[in-house]
Formats: sequence, structure tokens, C-alpha cells
Amino acid sequence: MSFSNCGRWVKRSKLDVERSGAAGPWPDALDALQAAPRHHRLILENDRVRVLETRVPPGETVPVHTHRWPCVNHILSWSDFVRRDGEGRVLLDTRGRSPPASVPFAAWAEALPPHTLENVGAADLLVVSVELKGGAPALE
Repeated sequence: MSFSNCGRWVKRSKLDVERSGAAGPWPDALDALQAAPRHHRLILENDRVRVLETRVPPGETVPVHTHRWPCVNHILSWSDFVRRDGEGRVLLDTRGRSPPASVPFAAWAEALPPHTLENVGAADLLVVSVELKGGAPALE
């Protein structure tokens, strides 16, 4: 989940995702709900969207998982975190950066290849994500 708060956080572009190896689909076993069910809860799913709640308590690391679709994230509770790729290389460390100007806030995120997320802050990281499954619906 790349966070953006009025341009303060760097968003991943489509090219960044392709360079990171995220261009193709990943095994179902790496889907956030299957690979990390302790931290992800399904709120709603239909053929157009999937809504997930992600909660990461302080000191916990979410196992390697993916987010197959781009999404809108509603960040309800903020905490510093470190995101690592599937091989353990640091992709994003929010420590030392200015915190979001206000919480809650919304941010766009592209699909994410295999990664972990470690909450290195003092509060729960709580996010509700609305994942968009494919293109715009057909008009009738």
C-alpha cells in the first residue's frame, strides 16, 4: 500500500510496479486473505470490488502476501511501518518522515507484489481498502 497525503508520500507508478515484477498475477495462496488472515478481514466482496480491513498491531509483521488489484485506502489509524519485498529488501520505511497531516485520510494504491509489512510504531495501523476488480462496468 503506497500512501499519499496531498503528495507528501511517494506513490508507486505503473512502471514501478512492472519493474518490481508485479506485472503478472500471483498465486491465490499469496492473496492477503489467504496468506495473512490474522491481519486482513473481508468486509464485502462482489464482482466489481473487494473491501478489506487491515489491522496491524504495534510490533507485528504481516506475512508475505499480495494485493492483486489497485485500491482506495481509507487510513483510519496511523503508525510507522516498514514494507519489504518478498526477499526481505526494504521498499518503504516511514520512520523519519513527517506523519500524515491528519487521520483519517484516503490514498490511492496500485496492486502490490509479494511483500511484508512491519508495524514499527506505537499504535495500530488500521486501513479499510476498496479494491477495484478490473475495468469500468459495462453500461446497459
